[in-house]
This record gives sequence, C-alpha cells and structure tokens, in this order.
Amino acid sequence: MVKIDLNCDMGESFGRYTLGSDEALMPLITSANIACGFHAGDPLVMEATVGLAARLGVGVGAHPGYPDLQGFGRRNLDLAPEEAEALALYQVGALAGFARAAGVELAHVKLHGALYNQAAKDRALAQALARGVARFNKSLILVGLAGSALVAAGAEAGLRVANEGFADRAYNADGSLRSRRLPGAVLESPQQAAAQAVRLVKEGIRLDESRVQVQTLCIHGDNPAALSIAQAVRGALAANGIEVTTLGEIVTT
Repeated sequence: MVKIDLNCDMGESFGRYTLGSDEALMPLITSANIACGFHAGDPLVMEATVGLAARLGVGVGAHPGYPDLQGFGRRNLDLAPEEAEALALYQVGALAGFARAAGVELAHVKLHGALYNQAAKDRALAQALARGVARFNKSLILVGLAGSALVAAGAEAGLRVANEGFADRAYNADGSLRSRRLPGAVLESPQQAAAQAVRLVKEGIRLDESRVQVQTLCIHGDNPAALSIAQAVRGALAANGIEVTTLGEIVTT
C-alpha cells in the first residue's frame, strides 16, 4: 500500500492573537510543524500545541522561520550563513525542550515561509540551515520542497530528508510554488486540494525531465479552509487506497 505523511503548520498564535483551528485539525494529521516563536508562536502556545500533538500521537516537528512577527515570516531577510545556522539551532532547540517536557522526542524540522522558499533555491543558505539542524540532532528528518536545494543539503549534512508536496498551493511548471502575490496561489476549494493531494502522491512532482516522489503533504493551518481541506484530503486518500501514517514510518533511512 502507498503511504503518505500529512503535515500541518500549527501553533501560529501568540499573545492575544489567535490563528488557525489546531484542536480540530490535529486529529486529521500525522505530523505537526509547530512555530518556534520567531514568525509566530510564544512559549505558552508552543507548550500547548506540543502537548496536544503528544496526546494524539501526532509527530512533533519544529517550524523555524525568520524573526518577522509582523510579516508572518513571509518576507525575505538577508542573513549571513552563520546567522542562518544559529537561527535554525536556536529555534529547533527551543521546540525540542517543550517536546522533551511533554514526554516525546522531536521528529522533524520544516522551515516556514520565506525561509523555506529561499532555502529551496539558495544552496549556501540551505547548507547553513541543514548544519544548524544537524548540530542539534542528526536523527531528525529535514522536510523540504520536493527536489529542492534544501533536501540536497539535508542529505549532505547526514540528515534524513523528506520531499514535500502541497495540497493547498498552486505550482509553477518548474515544480516551485506560485508566489502568494499572484492570484490563485492558495487553493481554497477542498475538492481541488484533495484532487491535487492524490495526484501528488501518485505522480510526484515533475522537475525538468524527471519526477520526484513525495513523502509528506502539507496543509497550511492559516488557510481559512484548512479544516475542510484536511477532511477532503483524508477522504480522497482513503478512497484511493493511500494510507496516512507518520513521517518516521516512511523515511527510515
């Protein structure tokens, strides 16, 4: 049977600001990417989100981003390699502390927003971030855009890696994600997202003349239709004989 991990960006509230439907979404996913306080999240939100994932048996992952609360981590910053490496190490370590306190171990790391997109193309940035993750724990799984520089850098750093596809984002012809500044970049139709999820699992992502198989699918927790999309994706995957399971069961080496 074909297997896939289903992940979601979570814990993106902070202070009196609330975003997403984490409690409703968590039972529908197998991996939670939890904000580490830079683009979103705060210590109380981090602790609560990790605890919710732990109670439901959902894999706990760190979701590091740029230090950009106002821009939600979706604005590009120009960091030196040593800054990027420390940025990753700092945020992964913080989230791992909450995981350890909740009685679970950190399973994966997935970058957020502009940091994720820049690292998909910028080899030096990708290598610096991968080094930061590897310095913390080489048994972690580094999640990156399928076929990207980040996935390659993670493998070079001795990390396990997972190629990621997006159920709720539009793609360019080269396998990159369509800019959020363009219309139609975010899919809000549950049926459209579900169909794309099945297609990505069955066909992978086309890069030039090759295709890359995905091991995990993302649903954005800040998407207004996230809950309906998650329900539709789960139903479509089941209807096509695709088993949803944890990332650790899929990425074993």
